Amino acid sequence: MFRAIADVLRQIGGALATVVTLPFRAVARLFGGASSSTRGRA
Repeated sequence: MFRAIADVLRQIGGALATVVTLPFRAVARLFGGASSSTRGRA
């Protein structure tokens, strides 16, 4: 019983982690691309 509850909580935590980190990854990719492109121009 407790193991099943722990598994469900773990799955919910994993889904929350991906949802929370996805926007930050997108922003990091945007800033990373901008910084690399400006470096190439200079």
